[in-house]
Amino acid sequence: MTSTAESQHGSEQRTGVPGDVDVVILGAGINGAGLFRDLSAQGVSCCIVDKADFGSGTSAAPSRLIHGGLKYLETGEFGLVAQSTLERNLLLKNAPHYVSPLPTVIPIFSWGKGMWAALRTLLGSTSAPRSRGAILIKIGLMIYDFYGSRHRVMPRHRLVGRRQALRDMPALTGSIVATGTYYDAKITHPERLVLELVADGLEANSNSSAANYTSLVSSSNGVLAFRRQNGGEFSLRPRLVVNAAGPWIDHVNAALGAPSRMIGGTKGSHILLKHDALVQSLAGRMLYFEADDGRICLVYDYLGKALVGSTDLAADNPDTVRCEPAEIDYLLESMRTLLPGMRFERDQIVYAYSGIRPLPASDAAIPGLISRDHSAPVAEPEPSRPFPIISLIGGKWTTFRGFAEEVADTALHRLGRTRKVTTRSMPIGGGKGFPADTAARSSWLAKAASASGIDEARLDLLLSRYGTKALPIARHQNASSNEDRLPDSHDYSVSEIDYIARNEFVEHLADIVMRRTTLAISGSLTTSDLQQIATIAGRALGWNAQTIGEEIDQVVTQLNGTNLMGLQPERLPRTTSDRAKLA
Repeated sequence: MTSTAESQHGSEQRTGVPGDVDVVILGAGINGAGLFRDLSAQGVSCCIVDKADFGSGTSAAPSRLIHGGLKYLETGEFGLVAQSTLERNLLLKNAPHYVSPLPTVIPIFSWGKGMWAALRTLLGSTSAPRSRGAILIKIGLMIYDFYGSRHRVMPRHRLVGRRQALRDMPALTGSIVATGTYYDAKITHPERLVLELVADGLEANSNSSAANYTSLVSSSNGVLAFRRQNGGEFSLRPRLVVNAAGPWIDHVNAALGAPSRMIGGTKGSHILLKHDALVQSLAGRMLYFEADDGRICLVYDYLGKALVGSTDLAADNPDTVRCEPAEIDYLLESMRTLLPGMRFERDQIVYAYSGIRPLPASDAAIPGLISRDHSAPVAEPEPSRPFPIISLIGGKWTTFRGFAEEVADTALHRLGRTRKVTTRSMPIGGGKGFPADTAARSSWLAKAASASGIDEARLDLLLSRYGTKALPIARHQNASSNEDRLPDSHDYSVSEIDYIARNEFVEHLADIVMRRTTLAISGSLTTSDLQQIATIAGRALGWNAQTIGEEIDQVVTQLNGTNLMGLQPERLPRTTSDRAKLA
Protein backbone atom coordinates (compact mmCIF):
# COMPACT_ATOMS: atom_id res chain seq x y z
CA MET A 1 0.00 0.00 0.00
CA THR A 2 1.30 3.43 -0.89
CA SER A 3 2.36 5.50 2.09
CA THR A 4 1.14 8.99 2.90
CA ALA A 5 4.48 10.48 1.93
CA GLU A 6 4.49 8.66 -1.39
CA SER A 7 0.92 9.69 -2.24
CA GLN A 8 1.68 13.33 -1.48
CA HIS A 9 4.83 13.25 -3.58
CA GLY A 10 2.80 12.49 -6.69
CA SER A 11 0.75 15.62 -6.11
CA GLU A 12 3.67 17.87 -5.23
CA GLN A 13 5.36 17.07 -8.54
CA ARG A 14 2.50 18.92 -10.20
CA THR A 15 2.92 22.11 -8.17
CA GLY A 16 3.48 25.18 -10.35
CA VAL A 17 2.94 24.07 -13.97
CA PRO A 18 -0.41 22.26 -14.25
CA GLY A 19 -0.02 18.53 -14.80
CA ASP A 20 -1.99 16.77 -17.52
CA VAL A 21 -4.15 13.91 -16.34
CA ASP A 22 -6.89 11.93 -18.04
CA VAL A 23 -9.47 12.02 -15.23
CA VAL A 24 -9.88 13.88 -11.94
CA ILE A 25 -12.33 12.30 -9.50
CA LEU A 26 -13.65 14.67 -6.85
CA GLY A 27 -14.80 12.68 -3.83
CA ALA A 28 -13.28 9.47 -2.46
CA GLY A 29 -16.32 7.71 -1.10
CA ILE A 30 -17.28 4.24 -2.26
CA ASN A 31 -18.44 5.32 -5.73
CA GLY A 32 -15.42 7.52 -6.40
CA ALA A 33 -12.98 4.90 -5.10
CA GLY A 34 -14.62 2.15 -7.13
CA LEU A 35 -14.35 4.24 -10.29
CA PHE A 36 -10.73 5.16 -9.49
CA ARG A 37 -9.77 1.49 -9.31
CA ASP A 38 -11.65 0.62 -12.49
CA LEU A 39 -10.21 3.45 -14.61
CA SER A 40 -6.68 2.95 -13.26
CA ALA A 41 -6.91 -0.73 -14.20
CA GLN A 42 -7.75 0.33 -17.77
CA GLY A 43 -4.53 2.34 -18.02
CA VAL A 44 -6.26 5.70 -17.53
CA SER A 45 -4.29 8.20 -15.45
CA CYS A 46 -6.51 9.35 -12.58
CA CYS A 47 -6.19 11.63 -9.59
CA ILE A 48 -8.77 11.08 -6.85
CA VAL A 49 -9.16 13.92 -4.34
CA ASP A 50 -11.24 14.28 -1.19
CA LYS A 51 -11.62 17.32 1.03
CA ALA A 52 -11.60 15.04 4.08
CA ASP A 53 -10.43 11.46 4.60
CA PHE A 54 -11.09 8.65 2.17
CA GLY A 55 -14.45 7.05 2.93
CA SER A 56 -15.25 9.50 5.73
CA GLY A 57 -18.56 10.93 4.51
CA THR A 58 -21.72 9.07 3.55
CA SER A 59 -19.69 5.93 2.83
CA ALA A 60 -18.81 5.67 6.54
CA ALA A 61 -22.46 5.85 7.64
CA PRO A 62 -24.32 2.93 6.04
CA SER A 63 -26.28 0.17 7.74
CA ARG A 64 -23.18 -1.92 6.91
CA LEU A 65 -25.24 -4.23 4.76
CA ILE A 66 -24.48 -5.58 1.31
CA HIS A 67 -28.03 -6.30 0.25
CA GLY A 68 -30.03 -6.98 -2.87
CA GLY A 69 -32.75 -4.46 -2.12
CA LEU A 70 -35.76 -6.58 -1.20
CA LYS A 71 -37.87 -3.47 -0.58
CA TYR A 72 -37.15 -2.15 -4.08
CA LEU A 73 -39.45 -4.83 -5.48
CA GLU A 74 -42.34 -2.89 -4.01
CA THR A 75 -41.57 0.20 -6.09
CA GLY A 76 -41.04 -1.80 -9.26
CA GLU A 77 -37.25 -1.27 -9.45
CA PHE A 78 -36.64 -4.80 -10.70
CA GLY A 79 -33.53 -3.83 -12.64
CA LEU A 80 -31.98 -2.42 -9.47
CA VAL A 81 -32.82 -5.61 -7.56
CA ALA A 82 -31.27 -7.70 -10.33
CA GLN A 83 -28.08 -5.64 -10.26
CA SER A 84 -27.96 -5.48 -6.45
CA THR A 85 -28.32 -9.23 -5.92
CA LEU A 86 -25.63 -9.91 -8.54
CA GLU A 87 -23.24 -7.37 -7.00
CA ARG A 88 -23.92 -8.77 -3.52
CA ASN A 89 -22.95 -12.24 -4.73
CA LEU A 90 -19.83 -10.89 -6.45
CA LEU A 91 -18.73 -9.02 -3.32
CA LEU A 92 -19.04 -12.20 -1.28
CA LYS A 93 -16.40 -13.65 -3.63
CA ASN A 94 -14.24 -10.57 -4.26
CA ALA A 95 -14.12 -9.19 -0.71
CA PRO A 96 -14.56 -12.27 1.51
CA HIS A 97 -12.36 -10.71 4.21
CA TYR A 98 -15.04 -8.07 4.91
CA VAL A 99 -18.29 -9.33 3.34
CA SER A 100 -20.09 -12.37 4.71
CA PRO A 101 -23.59 -13.93 4.51
CA LEU A 102 -26.26 -12.64 6.87
CA PRO A 103 -29.40 -14.73 7.48
CA THR A 104 -32.26 -12.26 7.76
CA VAL A 105 -35.56 -12.82 9.60
CA ILE A 106 -38.73 -10.86 8.74
CA PRO A 107 -41.39 -10.90 11.50
CA ILE A 108 -44.85 -11.10 9.89
CA PHE A 109 -47.96 -9.81 11.64
CA SER A 110 -50.76 -10.80 9.24
CA TRP A 111 -51.47 -13.16 6.36
CA GLY A 112 -53.06 -11.01 3.68
CA LYS A 113 -52.49 -7.33 4.45
CA GLY A 114 -50.78 -4.95 2.05
CA MET A 115 -51.66 -6.65 -1.26
CA TRP A 116 -53.73 -3.84 -2.78
CA ALA A 117 -51.53 -1.11 -1.31
CA ALA A 118 -48.44 -2.79 -2.76
CA LEU A 119 -50.11 -3.00 -6.17
CA ARG A 120 -50.95 0.71 -6.04
CA THR A 121 -47.32 1.53 -5.12
CA LEU A 122 -46.08 -0.67 -7.96
CA LEU A 123 -48.29 1.29 -10.34
CA GLY A 124 -46.92 4.63 -9.15
CA SER A 125 -48.82 5.55 -5.98
CA THR A 126 -46.92 7.78 -3.55
CA SER A 127 -48.05 5.82 -0.50
CA ALA A 128 -46.45 2.60 0.66
CA PRO A 129 -48.28 -0.28 2.41
CA ARG A 130 -48.22 0.14 6.18
CA SER A 131 -48.21 -3.62 6.74
CA ARG A 132 -46.97 -6.44 4.57
CA GLY A 133 -48.64 -9.79 5.16
CA ALA A 134 -47.25 -13.30 4.73
CA ILE A 135 -48.65 -13.76 1.21
CA LEU A 136 -47.06 -10.53 -0.02
CA ILE A 137 -43.74 -11.32 1.69
CA LYS A 138 -43.75 -14.88 0.27
CA ILE A 139 -44.20 -13.52 -3.26
CA GLY A 140 -41.45 -10.96 -2.69
CA LEU A 141 -39.01 -13.57 -1.38
CA MET A 142 -39.68 -15.88 -4.32
CA ILE A 143 -38.93 -13.06 -6.77
CA TYR A 144 -35.86 -12.13 -4.70
CA ASP A 145 -34.54 -15.69 -4.91
CA PHE A 146 -35.05 -15.62 -8.68
CA TYR A 147 -33.01 -12.43 -9.09
CA GLY A 148 -30.32 -13.70 -6.74
CA SER A 149 -29.76 -16.90 -8.73
CA ARG A 150 -26.81 -15.49 -10.72
CA HIS A 151 -23.55 -16.52 -9.04
CA ARG A 152 -25.66 -17.84 -6.15
CA VAL A 153 -23.66 -18.44 -2.99
CA MET A 154 -26.42 -18.58 -0.33
CA PRO A 155 -29.56 -20.66 0.40
CA ARG A 156 -33.08 -19.81 -0.74
CA HIS A 157 -35.72 -18.35 1.60
CA ARG A 158 -38.06 -20.20 3.92
CA LEU A 159 -41.31 -19.27 5.70
CA VAL A 160 -42.39 -20.75 9.06
CA GLY A 161 -45.49 -20.31 11.22
CA ARG A 162 -45.78 -18.61 14.60
CA ARG A 163 -45.06 -21.67 16.75
CA GLN A 164 -41.83 -22.56 14.94
CA ALA A 165 -40.79 -18.89 14.74
CA LEU A 166 -41.08 -18.41 18.50
CA ARG A 167 -39.16 -21.62 19.13
CA ASP A 168 -36.38 -20.25 16.92
CA MET A 169 -36.42 -16.80 18.52
CA PRO A 170 -38.41 -16.73 21.79
CA ALA A 171 -37.78 -13.01 22.41
CA LEU A 172 -40.02 -11.97 19.49
CA THR A 173 -43.42 -10.49 20.29
CA GLY A 174 -46.19 -13.06 20.41
CA SER A 175 -48.29 -11.00 17.99
CA ILE A 176 -46.45 -12.40 14.96
CA VAL A 177 -48.19 -14.97 12.73
CA ALA A 178 -45.05 -16.15 10.92
CA THR A 179 -41.49 -15.26 9.97
CA GLY A 180 -39.69 -15.33 6.65
CA THR A 181 -35.96 -16.00 6.47
CA TYR A 182 -33.76 -15.11 3.52
CA TYR A 183 -30.06 -14.33 3.02
CA ASP A 184 -28.28 -11.05 2.37
CA ALA A 185 -24.81 -10.00 3.49
CA LYS A 186 -22.99 -7.61 5.84
CA ILE A 187 -19.69 -5.75 5.65
CA THR A 188 -17.54 -5.52 8.75
CA HIS A 189 -15.35 -2.61 7.69
CA PRO A 190 -16.68 -0.44 4.83
CA GLU A 191 -14.16 2.35 5.48
CA ARG A 192 -11.24 0.01 4.89
CA LEU A 193 -12.80 -1.33 1.71
CA VAL A 194 -12.82 2.23 0.34
CA LEU A 195 -9.16 2.59 1.30
CA GLU A 196 -8.30 -0.72 -0.36
CA LEU A 197 -9.99 0.33 -3.61
CA VAL A 198 -7.85 3.47 -3.68
CA ALA A 199 -4.71 1.43 -2.94
CA ASP A 200 -5.62 -1.08 -5.66
CA GLY A 201 -5.96 1.77 -8.16
CA LEU A 202 -2.55 3.13 -7.24
CA GLU A 203 -1.02 -0.32 -7.56
CA ALA A 204 -2.64 -0.85 -10.95
CA ASN A 205 -1.39 2.40 -12.49
CA SER A 206 1.78 4.27 -11.54
CA ASN A 207 0.43 7.37 -13.32
CA SER A 208 -2.55 7.60 -10.95
CA SER A 209 -2.46 9.46 -7.63
CA ALA A 210 -4.62 10.05 -4.57
CA ALA A 211 -4.90 12.88 -2.06
CA ASN A 212 -7.07 13.12 1.02
CA TYR A 213 -7.62 16.31 3.04
CA THR A 214 -7.30 18.28 -0.18
CA SER A 215 -9.76 20.95 -1.33
CA LEU A 216 -10.62 22.28 -4.75
CA VAL A 217 -9.63 25.95 -4.68
CA SER A 218 -10.54 27.09 -8.18
CA SER A 219 -11.49 26.01 -11.68
CA SER A 220 -10.36 28.30 -14.47
CA ASN A 221 -9.69 27.78 -18.18
CA GLY A 222 -9.52 24.03 -17.81
CA VAL A 223 -7.16 24.03 -14.82
CA LEU A 224 -8.16 22.79 -11.37
CA ALA A 225 -6.18 24.19 -8.43
CA PHE A 226 -6.03 22.25 -5.16
CA ARG A 227 -4.76 22.99 -1.67
CA ARG A 228 -3.83 20.35 0.86
CA GLN A 229 -4.79 20.84 4.48
CA ASN A 230 -1.08 20.89 5.36
CA GLY A 231 -0.52 23.84 3.01
CA GLY A 232 0.78 22.13 -0.12
CA GLU A 233 -0.72 23.16 -3.45
CA PHE A 234 -0.92 21.62 -6.92
CA SER A 235 -2.90 22.05 -10.12
CA LEU A 236 -4.15 19.67 -12.80
CA ARG A 237 -5.42 19.97 -16.36
CA PRO A 238 -7.88 17.05 -16.78
CA ARG A 239 -9.50 15.80 -19.94
CA LEU A 240 -12.57 14.77 -17.94
CA VAL A 241 -13.85 15.40 -14.40
CA VAL A 242 -16.03 13.07 -12.35
CA ASN A 243 -18.01 14.60 -9.51
CA ALA A 244 -18.33 11.83 -6.93
CA ALA A 245 -18.92 14.15 -3.97
CA GLY A 246 -22.15 12.46 -2.85
CA PRO A 247 -24.32 14.87 -0.83
CA TRP A 248 -21.95 17.70 -1.81
CA ILE A 249 -22.36 17.17 -5.58
CA ASP A 250 -24.31 20.37 -6.21
CA HIS A 251 -21.75 22.41 -4.23
CA VAL A 252 -18.89 20.93 -6.25
CA ASN A 253 -20.63 21.50 -9.58
CA ALA A 254 -21.12 25.15 -8.63
CA ALA A 255 -17.39 25.44 -7.89
CA LEU A 256 -16.66 23.91 -11.30
CA GLY A 257 -18.85 26.49 -13.02
CA ALA A 258 -21.70 24.08 -13.78
CA PRO A 259 -24.49 24.85 -11.26
CA SER A 260 -26.93 21.98 -10.69
CA ARG A 261 -29.78 20.75 -8.53
CA MET A 262 -29.33 17.00 -8.56
CA ILE A 263 -29.24 15.88 -4.92
CA GLY A 264 -32.08 15.62 -2.44
CA GLY A 265 -30.85 13.27 0.24
CA THR A 266 -32.42 11.54 3.20
CA LYS A 267 -30.87 10.95 6.59
CA GLY A 268 -30.12 7.58 8.10
CA SER A 269 -29.17 7.24 11.78
CA HIS A 270 -27.93 4.17 13.64
CA ILE A 271 -27.10 3.26 17.21
CA LEU A 272 -24.98 0.45 18.62
CA LEU A 273 -26.07 -1.12 21.90
CA LYS A 274 -24.12 -3.14 24.44
CA HIS A 275 -26.80 -5.78 24.84
CA ASP A 276 -25.43 -9.28 25.33
CA ALA A 277 -28.86 -10.91 25.72
CA LEU A 278 -30.05 -9.48 22.41
CA VAL A 279 -26.87 -10.47 20.58
CA GLN A 280 -27.19 -13.99 21.96
CA SER A 281 -30.85 -14.16 20.89
CA LEU A 282 -30.04 -13.00 17.37
CA ALA A 283 -27.50 -15.83 17.02
CA GLY A 284 -25.93 -14.32 13.91
CA ARG A 285 -29.24 -13.34 12.29
CA MET A 286 -30.62 -9.93 11.37
CA LEU A 287 -34.17 -8.87 12.22
CA TYR A 288 -35.62 -6.80 9.37
CA PHE A 289 -38.95 -5.36 10.43
CA GLU A 290 -41.54 -2.62 10.10
CA ALA A 291 -41.82 0.04 12.76
CA ASP A 292 -45.27 1.27 13.72
CA ASP A 293 -45.16 4.01 11.08
CA GLY A 294 -44.31 1.59 8.27
CA ARG A 295 -40.63 2.44 7.97
CA ILE A 296 -38.18 -0.44 7.75
CA CYS A 297 -35.84 -0.99 10.70
CA LEU A 298 -33.19 -3.60 11.37
CA VAL A 299 -30.99 -5.01 14.10
CA TYR A 300 -28.08 -7.45 13.93
CA ASP A 301 -24.84 -8.42 15.67
CA TYR A 302 -22.02 -6.12 14.56
CA LEU A 303 -18.71 -6.92 16.24
CA GLY A 304 -20.47 -8.09 19.38
CA LYS A 305 -22.79 -5.08 19.64
CA ALA A 306 -26.39 -4.77 18.47
CA LEU A 307 -26.53 -2.38 15.51
CA VAL A 308 -29.98 -0.80 15.27
CA GLY A 309 -31.10 1.33 12.33
CA SER A 310 -32.21 3.17 10.50
CA THR A 311 -34.26 6.31 10.30
CA ASP A 312 -35.21 7.70 6.89
CA LEU A 313 -35.81 11.43 7.13
CA ALA A 314 -35.57 14.23 4.60
CA ALA A 315 -32.27 16.08 5.16
CA ASP A 316 -29.89 18.09 3.01
CA ASN A 317 -26.94 19.29 5.13
CA PRO A 318 -24.29 16.57 5.47
CA ASP A 319 -21.96 18.85 7.44
CA THR A 320 -24.28 19.01 10.46
CA VAL A 321 -25.87 15.57 10.40
CA ARG A 322 -26.01 13.65 13.69
CA CYS A 323 -28.29 11.18 15.45
CA GLU A 324 -30.89 13.33 17.19
CA PRO A 325 -32.66 12.44 20.48
CA ALA A 326 -35.98 11.91 18.67
CA GLU A 327 -34.34 9.37 16.38
CA ILE A 328 -32.88 7.50 19.34
CA ASP A 329 -36.31 7.37 20.96
CA TYR A 330 -37.78 6.07 17.70
CA LEU A 331 -35.23 3.28 17.35
CA LEU A 332 -35.43 2.21 21.00
CA GLU A 333 -39.24 2.20 21.00
CA SER A 334 -39.27 0.13 17.81
CA MET A 335 -37.08 -2.44 19.54
CA ARG A 336 -39.28 -2.47 22.64
CA THR A 337 -42.34 -3.21 20.48
CA LEU A 338 -40.66 -6.03 18.59
CA LEU A 339 -38.91 -7.62 21.59
CA PRO A 340 -41.16 -6.72 24.55
CA GLY A 341 -39.37 -8.85 27.13
CA MET A 342 -36.05 -7.05 26.73
CA ARG A 343 -34.79 -3.77 28.12
CA PHE A 344 -33.83 -0.98 25.69
CA GLU A 345 -32.52 2.25 27.19
CA ARG A 346 -30.12 5.06 26.35
CA ASP A 347 -27.48 3.86 28.80
CA GLN A 348 -26.89 0.83 26.54
CA ILE A 349 -25.72 3.02 23.62
CA VAL A 350 -21.96 2.77 22.99
CA TYR A 351 -21.90 4.57 19.63
CA ALA A 352 -24.20 6.45 17.25
CA TYR A 353 -23.73 7.71 13.73
CA SER A 354 -25.65 9.38 10.91
CA GLY A 355 -25.23 10.07 7.24
CA ILE A 356 -27.00 11.61 4.28
CA ARG A 357 -27.98 9.27 1.47
CA PRO A 358 -27.14 11.18 -1.75
CA LEU A 359 -30.41 10.38 -3.52
CA PRO A 360 -31.76 12.06 -6.64
CA ALA A 361 -33.64 15.32 -6.04
CA SER A 362 -37.29 14.34 -5.57
CA ASP A 363 -40.64 15.75 -4.52
CA ALA A 364 -41.73 12.43 -3.02
CA ALA A 365 -43.66 12.90 0.22
CA ILE A 366 -42.32 9.63 1.64
CA PRO A 367 -38.49 9.39 1.73
CA GLY A 368 -38.62 5.61 1.50
CA LEU A 369 -40.14 5.87 -1.98
CA ILE A 370 -37.25 7.90 -3.43
CA SER A 371 -35.34 5.71 -5.88
CA ARG A 372 -32.06 4.15 -4.71
CA ASP A 373 -31.01 3.65 -8.32
CA HIS A 374 -28.10 5.57 -9.83
CA SER A 375 -27.42 7.76 -12.83
CA ALA A 376 -24.49 9.67 -14.29
CA PRO A 377 -25.60 12.84 -16.11
CA VAL A 378 -22.97 14.70 -18.13
CA ALA A 379 -22.40 18.46 -18.25
CA GLU A 380 -20.83 18.99 -21.66
CA PRO A 381 -17.76 21.21 -22.11
CA GLU A 382 -18.11 24.97 -22.50
CA PRO A 383 -15.66 27.59 -23.82
CA SER A 384 -14.52 28.45 -20.28
CA ARG A 385 -14.53 24.80 -19.18
CA PRO A 386 -13.03 22.49 -21.81
CA PHE A 387 -13.69 19.27 -19.90
CA PRO A 388 -17.02 17.46 -19.43
CA ILE A 389 -18.29 16.73 -15.90
CA ILE A 390 -19.88 13.38 -15.05
CA SER A 391 -21.87 13.54 -11.80
CA LEU A 392 -22.49 10.30 -9.89
CA ILE A 393 -26.07 10.56 -8.62
CA GLY A 394 -27.62 8.15 -6.14
CA GLY A 395 -26.40 4.61 -5.95
CA LYS A 396 -25.79 2.48 -2.89
CA TRP A 397 -22.98 0.55 -1.28
CA THR A 398 -23.85 -2.79 -2.82
CA THR A 399 -23.83 -1.62 -6.45
CA PHE A 400 -20.66 0.49 -6.44
CA ARG A 401 -18.72 -1.88 -8.73
CA GLY A 402 -21.45 -2.04 -11.35
CA PHE A 403 -21.98 1.73 -11.18
CA ALA A 404 -18.23 2.29 -11.55
CA GLU A 405 -18.12 -0.03 -14.55
CA GLU A 406 -20.93 1.88 -16.27
CA VAL A 407 -19.27 5.26 -15.68
CA ALA A 408 -15.83 3.93 -16.60
CA ASP A 409 -17.18 2.74 -19.94
CA THR A 410 -18.65 6.20 -20.57
CA ALA A 411 -15.32 7.82 -19.67
CA LEU A 412 -13.34 5.39 -21.82
CA HIS A 413 -15.55 6.14 -24.81
CA ARG A 414 -15.05 9.88 -24.37
CA LEU A 415 -11.29 9.39 -24.01
CA GLY A 416 -11.15 7.22 -27.10
CA ARG A 417 -10.04 4.16 -25.13
CA THR A 418 -11.36 0.62 -24.80
CA ARG A 419 -11.76 -1.57 -21.74
CA LYS A 420 -8.75 -3.80 -21.02
CA VAL A 421 -10.06 -5.79 -18.07
CA THR A 422 -13.32 -6.39 -16.23
CA THR A 423 -13.64 -5.88 -12.49
CA ARG A 424 -16.40 -8.48 -12.17
CA SER A 425 -14.06 -11.13 -10.77
CA MET A 426 -11.33 -8.78 -9.52
CA PRO A 427 -10.56 -9.30 -5.80
CA ILE A 428 -10.33 -6.20 -3.63
CA GLY A 429 -7.37 -5.50 -1.35
CA GLY A 430 -7.02 -8.18 1.29
CA GLY A 431 -9.48 -10.34 -0.63
CA LYS A 432 -6.68 -11.28 -3.03
CA GLY A 433 -5.63 -14.83 -2.23
CA PHE A 434 -7.97 -15.00 0.78
CA PRO A 435 -8.30 -18.65 1.87
CA ALA A 436 -11.61 -20.07 0.73
CA ASP A 437 -12.01 -22.88 3.27
CA THR A 438 -10.67 -24.21 6.56
CA ALA A 439 -7.86 -26.20 4.96
CA ALA A 440 -6.72 -23.25 2.85
CA ARG A 441 -6.85 -20.99 5.90
CA SER A 442 -4.68 -23.38 7.91
CA SER A 443 -2.19 -23.51 5.07
CA TRP A 444 -2.08 -19.72 4.76
CA LEU A 445 -1.58 -19.29 8.50
CA ALA A 446 1.26 -21.82 8.58
CA LYS A 447 3.09 -20.09 5.72
CA ALA A 448 2.49 -16.63 7.23
CA ALA A 449 3.78 -17.79 10.62
CA SER A 450 6.96 -19.03 8.96
CA ALA A 451 7.39 -15.75 7.03
CA SER A 452 6.65 -13.40 9.94
CA GLY A 453 7.63 -15.22 13.11
CA ILE A 454 4.20 -14.42 14.55
CA ASP A 455 2.10 -17.16 16.13
CA GLU A 456 -0.85 -18.53 14.17
CA ALA A 457 -3.49 -17.43 16.69
CA ARG A 458 -2.45 -13.78 16.28
CA LEU A 459 -2.23 -14.16 12.49
CA ASP A 460 -5.72 -15.66 12.44
CA LEU A 461 -7.11 -12.53 14.10
CA LEU A 462 -5.19 -10.26 11.70
CA LEU A 463 -6.40 -12.29 8.72
CA SER A 464 -10.00 -11.76 9.82
CA ARG A 465 -9.32 -8.07 10.33
CA TYR A 466 -7.32 -7.24 7.17
CA GLY A 467 -7.58 -10.21 4.85
CA THR A 468 -4.27 -11.17 3.24
CA LYS A 469 -2.98 -7.65 3.94
CA ALA A 470 -2.39 -9.13 7.40
CA LEU A 471 1.02 -10.45 6.36
CA PRO A 472 2.78 -7.10 5.74
CA ILE A 473 1.22 -5.79 8.95
CA ALA A 474 2.51 -8.82 10.90
CA ARG A 475 5.96 -8.40 9.37
CA HIS A 476 6.13 -4.67 10.11
CA GLN A 477 9.25 -3.84 12.10
CA ASN A 478 9.43 -1.08 14.69
CA ALA A 479 10.71 -0.60 18.21
CA SER A 480 7.79 -2.53 19.70
CA SER A 481 7.30 -6.27 19.69
CA ASN A 482 4.14 -8.04 18.63
CA GLU A 483 3.35 -8.58 22.31
CA ASP A 484 3.07 -4.84 23.03
CA ARG A 485 -0.65 -4.06 23.01
CA LEU A 486 -2.96 -1.10 23.59
CA PRO A 487 -3.77 -0.63 27.30
CA ASP A 488 -7.41 -1.78 27.11
CA SER A 489 -8.08 -2.94 23.54
CA HIS A 490 -5.64 -5.81 23.87
CA ASP A 491 -6.33 -7.33 20.45
CA TYR A 492 -4.66 -4.30 18.79
CA SER A 493 -0.88 -4.18 18.93
CA VAL A 494 1.39 -1.15 19.05
CA SER A 495 3.22 -2.26 15.88
CA GLU A 496 -0.12 -2.69 14.10
CA ILE A 497 -1.09 0.92 14.87
CA ASP A 498 2.38 2.08 13.84
CA TYR A 499 2.02 0.33 10.47
CA ILE A 500 -1.34 1.99 9.88
CA ALA A 501 0.00 5.43 10.77
CA ARG A 502 2.98 5.10 8.44
CA ASN A 503 1.36 3.36 5.45
CA GLU A 504 -2.34 4.18 5.20
CA PHE A 505 -2.74 7.87 4.32
CA VAL A 506 -3.22 8.89 7.96
CA GLU A 507 -3.35 12.63 8.57
CA HIS A 508 -5.32 12.78 11.82
CA LEU A 509 -5.90 10.67 14.92
CA ALA A 510 -9.56 10.23 13.93
CA ASP A 511 -8.44 8.46 10.74
CA ILE A 512 -7.00 5.66 12.85
CA VAL A 513 -9.65 5.24 15.54
CA MET A 514 -12.71 5.78 13.31
CA ARG A 515 -11.77 4.46 9.87
CA ARG A 516 -8.57 2.37 9.77
CA THR A 517 -9.74 0.37 12.80
CA THR A 518 -13.07 -0.48 14.42
CA LEU A 519 -11.94 0.74 17.85
CA ALA A 520 -14.49 3.56 18.08
CA ILE A 521 -17.57 2.01 16.51
CA SER A 522 -17.17 -1.26 18.41
CA GLY A 523 -17.21 0.69 21.68
CA SER A 524 -13.88 -0.73 22.83
CA LEU A 525 -11.89 2.51 22.64
CA THR A 526 -10.89 3.95 26.01
CA THR A 527 -9.13 7.14 27.03
CA SER A 528 -5.95 5.18 27.74
CA ASP A 529 -6.11 3.59 24.30
CA LEU A 530 -6.58 7.00 22.70
CA GLN A 531 -3.53 8.42 24.46
CA GLN A 532 -1.38 5.49 23.39
CA ILE A 533 -2.56 5.65 19.76
CA ALA A 534 -1.87 9.39 19.67
CA THR A 535 1.65 8.75 20.95
CA ILE A 536 2.29 6.10 18.30
CA ALA A 537 0.88 8.28 15.51
CA GLY A 538 2.81 11.30 16.77
CA ARG A 539 6.11 9.46 16.53
CA ALA A 540 5.29 8.07 13.08
CA LEU A 541 4.07 11.36 11.62
CA GLY A 542 6.30 13.83 13.40
CA TRP A 543 3.66 15.48 15.58
CA ASN A 544 4.90 17.66 18.44
CA ALA A 545 3.34 17.62 21.90
CA GLN A 546 0.90 20.42 21.07
CA THR A 547 -0.33 18.64 17.94
CA ILE A 548 -0.78 15.40 19.85
CA GLY A 549 -2.89 17.20 22.44
CA GLU A 550 -4.97 18.95 19.79
CA GLU A 551 -5.58 15.69 17.94
CA ILE A 552 -6.76 14.02 21.15
CA ASP A 553 -9.05 16.93 21.96
CA GLN A 554 -10.60 16.88 18.48
CA VAL A 555 -11.31 13.15 18.63
CA VAL A 556 -12.84 13.36 22.11
CA THR A 557 -15.06 16.27 21.05
CA GLN A 558 -16.26 14.39 17.98
CA LEU A 559 -16.79 11.00 19.60
CA ASN A 560 -18.56 12.42 22.64
CA GLY A 561 -20.60 15.07 20.83
CA THR A 562 -21.55 13.38 17.56
CA ASN A 563 -21.09 9.69 18.27
CA LEU A 564 -22.30 9.63 21.91
CA MET A 565 -19.35 7.56 23.12
CA GLY A 566 -18.80 9.08 26.55
CA LEU A 567 -15.01 9.15 26.73
CA GLN A 568 -13.78 10.78 29.91
CA PRO A 569 -11.86 13.96 28.91
CA GLU A 570 -10.79 14.69 32.48
CA ARG A 571 -8.36 11.75 32.26
CA LEU A 572 -6.61 13.24 29.21
CA PRO A 573 -3.39 15.26 29.49
CA ARG A 574 -4.40 18.91 29.91
CA THR A 575 -1.08 20.72 30.18
CA THR A 576 1.85 21.22 27.85
CA SER A 577 4.15 19.27 30.17
CA ASP A 578 1.67 16.38 30.30
CA ARG A 579 1.46 16.34 26.53
CA ALA A 580 5.23 16.48 26.20
CA LYS A 581 5.41 13.19 28.10
CA LEU A 582 3.27 11.60 25.38
CA ALA A 583 5.63 12.76 22.64
